[in-house]
Amino acid sequence: MTTTIAYDAVAGLTGTDLGWSEWLEITQDRVDLFADATDDHQWIHTDPERAKDGPFGGAIAHGFLSLSLAVKFWTELLDVTDVTTKVNYGLDKVRFVSPVKVGARVRMNAVVAEVTEVAGGYQLAVDQTIEVEGGSKPALVARGLYRFYA
Repeated sequence: MTTTIAYDAVAGLTGTDLGWSEWLEITQDRVDLFADATDDHQWIHTDPERAKDGPFGGAIAHGFLSLSLAVKFWTELLDVTDVTTKVNYGLDKVRFVSPVKVGARVRMNAVVAEVTEVAGGYQLAVDQTIEVEGGSKPALVARGLYRFYA
């Protein structure tokens, strides 16, 4: 569910748990498109038959594919109105904790860890956890940095 707030309420978001995004299935087509976009065609991602005998028992998504989905999930969780610009400013820390098998469903939780005033706006440091449905460990954890300018 999307939390929608006005720009003037951003400063008060520290500690806010924005909840969970919707589930998204990781398809082989999505993995193959990502492989084409990044020129990373390693067989554990793009050769499902060979991957069956590999270390994960099947094809897995690229870690950076899972990470890139944070952008999609983030927009599902927070909408700030009354801004001129929204910027994905970067990442402070990323860990790929467990693989995401093709066919699995993933979603993201986001907690606003810190809000800092920057020239012309605010920067949010957001603790993000992408989980695999039915998994015992998250697929990845990251601290994303997002800026909002009025």
